[in-house]
Amino acid sequence: MSISQKMEIFLTRSSWIRKMFEEGACLKARYGAENVFDFSLGNPNADPPAQFKQALKETVDALASGDHAYMPNAGYPAVRRSVADYLSKEYQKRFGGDDIIMSCGAAGALNVILKAILNPGEEVITPAPFFVEYGFYADNHGGVLKTVPTRPDFTLDLDAIEAAVSENTRAVLINSPNNPTGQIYLEESLNQLGDILQQKSREFNRVIYLVSDEPYRKIVYDGIIVPSIFSSYSDSILATSYSKEYSIPGERIGLIAVHPEAVYKKKLLEALTLANRILGFVNAPALIQRVVAKIQGASVDVAQYEYKRNLLCNGLKDSGYSFILPSGAFYLFPETPIADDVKFVKALQEERILTVPGSGFGGPGHIRISYCVDNATILGAMDGFKKVFNNFKST
Repeated sequence: MSISQKMEIFLTRSSWIRKMFEEGACLKARYGAENVFDFSLGNPNADPPAQFKQALKETVDALASGDHAYMPNAGYPAVRRSVADYLSKEYQKRFGGDDIIMSCGAAGALNVILKAILNPGEEVITPAPFFVEYGFYADNHGGVLKTVPTRPDFTLDLDAIEAAVSENTRAVLINSPNNPTGQIYLEESLNQLGDILQQKSREFNRVIYLVSDEPYRKIVYDGIIVPSIFSSYSDSILATSYSKEYSIPGERIGLIAVHPEAVYKKKLLEALTLANRILGFVNAPALIQRVVAKIQGASVDVAQYEYKRNLLCNGLKDSGYSFILPSGAFYLFPETPIADDVKFVKALQEERILTVPGSGFGGPGHIRISYCVDNATILGAMDGFKKVFNNFKST
């Protein structure tokens, strides 16, 4: 055997997103990219905000000797202070620069957090549907992902979460706005979740962290505001990135923010900083740290994604699909007319439409459609979506 047994198993379970993305490349080579309707990957297609391009140019022009050298593992102090000042306004809590650790995207942030807090065999609870990589991230650090159902509208089922928390629980991991559903968890639910975790932490005499993965925080619609976890629970940790709000996923820049009033904040921050180094990230990319520090609060034109959401939802509704209108992110998670979502995805593929089975996200009987694509892709796929839906409805 040439690779580890665990990786052999993981390869068989590897992300449906990547599988469909790779299948899409084959279809595009065969039929031409313009004739394939690829909704498989959440790769933002909006242009970065003008402020980003200007700040990038200014930063490059101002580079001096030593600006590409090693830095503190948590990131440049001036960058962390800039981020802390912005987050203090955004989340209505007073963050200091020492409460922030710059990371290699949200994925890097989550791996650093789990490395810092997990003991072997401890559980991370997450509501399903959930981002497909969470199970791998937990396993990376000896943990176990434990999923709980959400309500029919994909909001939090607090009774299910409470029942799942045990003496082996180390964290509850939420993702709002959610990938793949686009749902946003309400402030009242977060407050109740905070009460549950506070009670359970006392009951089991251990800190149970609330970790919030928020890369889509700025991608919201209809005037909705994403509530702050920091107002709901003191032992909370934020993992986020600039990939979606600045449309720069390839730059791998994100951050971790620890609640200023976390019980063991000093020790936690030390562990996070060490984890950032020993996982091999060492530090977040130097150039892009300087850039994002200058443009805190900037965002892509979210109206573009809202238009795409409405275009897609109106078309699918007319074709008979049922779904919960997403409040944020750029994903739709409609029900499939048959229980076998993989079979339905394969039928769509025959029409050169690439989506991802909901079962890969812990949401069987659904498909994920990523609508951060050209409007022409959405319009061009409508006949195929309708045809496949009608074919299965008539059987």
